[in-house]
Amino acid sequence: MSEEVYYKSWYAGRFAKLEDVVKYWRLHYDDLFEKTQLFTESFFRSTLPPEVLEAVAANLTILKSPTVLRQADGRLWCFEGCSDNRGCCHGSCTHVWNYAQAIPHLFPALERTLRETEFFVSQDEQGHQTFRTNLPIRPVAHTFHAAADGQLGGIMKVYRDWRISGDATWLKKIFPKVKGSLDYCIEVWDTEHIGVLIEPHHNTYDIEFWGPDGMCTGFYLGALSAYIRMANALGQPVQLYQTLLDNGRQYLEDKLFNGEYFYQRTQWEGLKAENPVEALAAMVGAGYSNEAYELLKQEGPKYQYGTGCLSDGMLGMWIASVCGLEEPVDQEKVADHLKAVYKYNLKHDLRDHPNPQRPTFACGNEGGLLLCTWPKGDQPTLPFVYSNEVWTGIEYQVASHLMMKGLVEEGLDIVRTCRDRYDGRIRNSFDEYECGHWYARALASYGLLQGLTGVRYDAVDKILFIDSRIGDDFTSFLSTETGFGNVGLDNGKPFVDVKMGKIDIEEVIVGE
Repeated sequence: MSEEVYYKSWYAGRFAKLEDVVKYWRLHYDDLFEKTQLFTESFFRSTLPPEVLEAVAANLTILKSPTVLRQADGRLWCFEGCSDNRGCCHGSCTHVWNYAQAIPHLFPALERTLRETEFFVSQDEQGHQTFRTNLPIRPVAHTFHAAADGQLGGIMKVYRDWRISGDATWLKKIFPKVKGSLDYCIEVWDTEHIGVLIEPHHNTYDIEFWGPDGMCTGFYLGALSAYIRMANALGQPVQLYQTLLDNGRQYLEDKLFNGEYFYQRTQWEGLKAENPVEALAAMVGAGYSNEAYELLKQEGPKYQYGTGCLSDGMLGMWIASVCGLEEPVDQEKVADHLKAVYKYNLKHDLRDHPNPQRPTFACGNEGGLLLCTWPKGDQPTLPFVYSNEVWTGIEYQVASHLMMKGLVEEGLDIVRTCRDRYDGRIRNSFDEYECGHWYARALASYGLLQGLTGVRYDAVDKILFIDSRIGDDFTSFLSTETGFGNVGLDNGKPFVDVKMGKIDIEEVIVGE
């Protein structure tokens, strides 16, 4: 049998035996130690709030955990997390790794191998992407749903990875696959071309949302925006995609916003998809129970969020921002949604909160940001799975997004509430678990750096952006494709102190 069927680690491909590893370590110890120390000192030279630095640094342990593997050919392949004696939830799951913002900045070339797997290995001729891939990396049978948030998020991340690397050749190579992916999403989930996802679409909650919703429509608009920018750079037509973006923005703001937050209009009749009972039976071999079928007639499909206030409701807009895109939705409405999430979903004491799911994530007198609440009533009898839970990756993305909107204290409140649970007494300070230890979603914490400072380097235009939410005097950490160091403002004036490598900056733009 071909050895390609078996996983071979990167270090096993580089070193023939243990003695070779020891020899390399002895020869390069001083250099490795000095570089490690340089990184550590540079990172902790930051003057950002301590809870933010702790949240970012503690979760970098994920990169050295068994959650992240590297094949002998150099490509990354990741679990979602790790059980005690094996990986948990395989396949570099796209809708989970959407949240993770550390690798694209610390190891951009490795991050691009994830995009290459998604678009060149996991995508078929129709544009369908499997959101999990096999180990060793090879094509997977396309027998399950594509994940709307994972597939659309991947398009935004291609844009991000291009701007971080400045590699136009890479963009030209992957762009036809990006177009195929987006066209698939349009034809399967937006069959009427109205700019929103209407047909049932799988997502990170391991279920399908039926009908248009704020969360996945936000991903759609973000992906359209990213595609238009990449297509313009390559001289490709964009009219269809621009029309979809304009229509979708109008629909989201007019029909999926209740004056306080974005929500879902559950719909299961009049679609091209089979009805939920038949669709579930065809996919997993089991249909609805009699009770669930009665609820279907009264409320619609099970596992929706409907009029709920979803913490991830504007996740697509946050990903757009951290990818270097302008959020293509009314910013006041996005800020209103985040304010509602903070108001309704953050609990500082969970003793009165019933959670039939996985309560050890946050319980008792601890606090946490709930995935969803229904402040206006109408909670579905069978809401989406996990809605009662607290996930640190969602806490961090909401906190970062609040900071971007100038709501710094609210964002810091969420970060402190989260890290208080991981103080080392009850939970490991370096293991924010979800489905397993060292769970990837927690790497959303790296986005807190951009949330507070607005620091972002664009290697295409060689521009350093600074848009501070913490005043005119701060020092932060910046890592790019070619070097890392410290950046910040000194009495309102930007400065850059490169500690390793080089960063080619031709212009610095400081936000007002």
